[in-house]
Amino acid sequence: MRIYSTLVGQRVQVQYRAADIHLSANGTLISDSGTSIVLEDHISQGEKEKTIRVEIPYQFVIRVNQTREPQSTKQVPPIQSKRKS
Repeated sequence: MRIYSTLVGQRVQVQYRAADIHLSANGTLISDSGTSIVLEDHISQGEKEKTIRVEIPYQFVIRVNQTREPQSTKQVPPIQSKRKS
């Protein structure tokens, strides 16, 4: 049974456990195989674009919540230090 198939293609936040640690992941739910879910997120740092995919087995999923699309981030210019002469 595919529990999360209605959320495929949607932006979600997943809380899951890894050993004794609770973790959180945000991304687009791209797959629900019936035994695990796969999240994907795109990040950019400078001119580099990266794609991150996380596969989480059902038995480790604690909660899945649908979220809104990420807000565009403003690029803030670096603070220039004032030197005393």
